[in-house]
Amino acid sequence: MNYAETLTYLYGRLPMFHRIGKAAYKADLTNTHALMEITGHPERGLKCVHVAGTNGKGSTSHLIGSTLQEAGLKTGLHTSPHLKDLRERFRINGRMIPEQTIVDFVERYRTEFEKIDASFFEWGVALALWWFREEAVDIAVIEVGMGGRLDSTNVVIPEVSVITNIGWDHVDLLGGSLDAIAREKAGIIKPGVPVVIGEANGSVAQVFRDKAAETGATIHLVDQTVPLSHASALEGPHQERNARAALAAIRELRKKNWAISEEAIARGFRNVIANTGLMGRWQTLSHQPLTIVDVAHNADGLRVVRAMLERTPHRQLHVVFGSVNDKDIGRALAELPREALYYFCKADIPRGLDAQALLGRAAQHELNGEAYASVSEALKAARVAASEDDLILVTGSFFVVAEVL
Repeated sequence: MNYAETLTYLYGRLPMFHRIGKAAYKADLTNTHALMEITGHPERGLKCVHVAGTNGKGSTSHLIGSTLQEAGLKTGLHTSPHLKDLRERFRINGRMIPEQTIVDFVERYRTEFEKIDASFFEWGVALALWWFREEAVDIAVIEVGMGGRLDSTNVVIPEVSVITNIGWDHVDLLGGSLDAIAREKAGIIKPGVPVVIGEANGSVAQVFRDKAAETGATIHLVDQTVPLSHASALEGPHQERNARAALAAIRELRKKNWAISEEAIARGFRNVIANTGLMGRWQTLSHQPLTIVDVAHNADGLRVVRAMLERTPHRQLHVVFGSVNDKDIGRALAELPREALYYFCKADIPRGLDAQALLGRAAQHELNGEAYASVSEALKAARVAASEDDLILVTGSFFVVAEVL
């Protein structure tokens, strides 16, 4: 197969959670352990940082990866989902995996992987860990896909674990309370491995303390009130919180004798977008009218977006919004500003929420707008309606944002 044929195979044959949802979710690590056996256990001996959390884990992973890169380390970075190109998920020192490497991997392991009915995400984790071993990275940053305890990435033994925060997302799979969700994410805490908690209080913080005590892991709950010592290229107070979590993880690495200078941290934070290719986080696409995209897709993420809107001067707000059909859409819609004009749409994936259904749900929250047949038509309508001093925001789903980038 060539690369295009390989992508067709991966997307067409393998169950992919981000496209079809719950049906693709494998609630145990049996397949992943089998894949590790087939590929010669690339997880063993891999020096890495393991990052979980409801929101901000992607940004935190990129901040850590950029810093390690600036420190002169050959740094792997595995994140998900991708926006435009599958290869975004697999990087070494910011460079995406070569197309031919993916082709070769699939051809080499396809027969054995098919026998255990591996999912798309399980394939991806195996590919990332295998490639990082083949390329002899010094260290890798591994972002959890969902949850933690049963996530395919949870076969690694990291230098430090990071949990950014806990919020309402994937409640049908992770649990119907914040404590239950925290317990699933606490599953990445390993014996003797220090863990950094970006944001937690009350019973959620106690979940993490209990798990750390049970495993003999030292725990560091980040003080989110202290001034951030290094500014990053990522905008907003929420990104400052992510940066504090990243900084705490980097300092844990220093305790293990990783040579990471303050200058490397400063450069890593400042150059994170250029170093790692991070997209979709309050990203400006154009001006007059100002057009911004953000991949916020749950209530906590959209609350952050609303705060960012309050910091951004504009006359009229136009929101191109789409979601997926297994989200708690009521909680999400409750966070959106009522004074905006809405352009509801469905991303071109089976899991997308029908635009007319979304319009009906939005009306219950006094959000005014119209439904459109596609993301592109919704954005086109917003651009026609917007004046030069208005603001167009595209948000609600990774997939909606992906279609406009």
